[in-house]
Amino acid sequence: MVVLVAATASAQPAGRRLTTLEALRRFPGYFHLQNVLVRGELVESGPRIMLRSEETEMRVFLKDVQTKSGPVEVRGQMVDIGRLEPADPRAAPFAEGRENDHWPKPGEEIVLNVTSVSEAQPATSPSLRAIVLEPWKFQGQTVTITGNFRGRNLFGDLPDAPGKGRYDFVLRSAEAALWITGVRPRGRGFDLDVDRRMDTDRWLQITGMVTRDRGLVSIAASQLAAATPPEAVAVEEAGPPPPPPRPLEVVFNSPTEGETDVVGTSSVRVQFSRGLQEPSLQGHVRVTYFGAAAGTAPEIEFKTSYDAANRAIEIKFAKPLEPFRTVKVELLEGVKAFDGGPLPPWTLTFSVGG
Repeated sequence: MVVLVAATASAQPAGRRLTTLEALRRFPGYFHLQNVLVRGELVESGPRIMLRSEETEMRVFLKDVQTKSGPVEVRGQMVDIGRLEPADPRAAPFAEGRENDHWPKPGEEIVLNVTSVSEAQPATSPSLRAIVLEPWKFQGQTVTITGNFRGRNLFGDLPDAPGKGRYDFVLRSAEAALWITGVRPRGRGFDLDVDRRMDTDRWLQITGMVTRDRGLVSIAASQLAAATPPEAVAVEEAGPPPPPPRPLEVVFNSPTEGETDVVGTSSVRVQFSRGLQEPSLQGHVRVTYFGAAAGTAPEIEFKTSYDAANRAIEIKFAKPLEPFRTVKVELLEGVKAFDGGPLPPWTLTFSVGG
């Protein structure tokens, strides 16, 4: 069913994500159990049916779905089998013929549970949708597209950030989204903040060169201007709602937990499993001397900076930490990943040397 909705940010549901097989393989955690639409060709590989695009292929399950030859658009749910427990009912279609003692690890075996297959219509112009689905056809070309400004991935439209500059932002139209790099989103009559949701009701026209890196599609912009949104956007009715985003995790920190003899002039570095909503750090980082009674410990002044490319924060102290003291660093409830996934409260303690 196709419905017409007003062309605003709120009228763009995340019911299905347009993407590529390369992106699915590079970001299986992000796309796991998401409804997706990808392009490719269905081919037989022994007893299996594969969807192939460029040099990437993925196994598909086609229960009660009619196949087509040639370029196709495939709609379905991506499943990272290793992220399901063998006893999970959702894993049943993928467990047949599998040895009981072998279950794949997360990211090891990814499949598409297909709901429909349709003939892929060739793109007549470099629209945002066409570029997202087949970026290899437009790579290196200069294009002009129009879309809705979505800030620094404030709605989790994409699985990661390119990390090209401090003003990188997402542009979206209907279900397709890509990154814009190289320009600050401001011009005649507008100055948009990549971290402010209030600005995401604006539409922009972008001119620049299509690039690809690590499964992410970007346009290195050379020009931008304000644009008028279309009166209505045709979108497919959303399928089942996607599962809530998984929690954010700390994957590395320096100093390490319980480390002693830390130099008093050191900074603290914390790296996360995926990118952050940088504004969510505000007011949710706390550093104190451990064990001191309330009101008796000297205040520890610090500044926090976020490195989007490495998904890490650095905490720098205004003055050296006091020797022979134990420091407690807390990331409080409220820190969020770019897709809204929460960081459970996290604590690090270490001791300063003499």
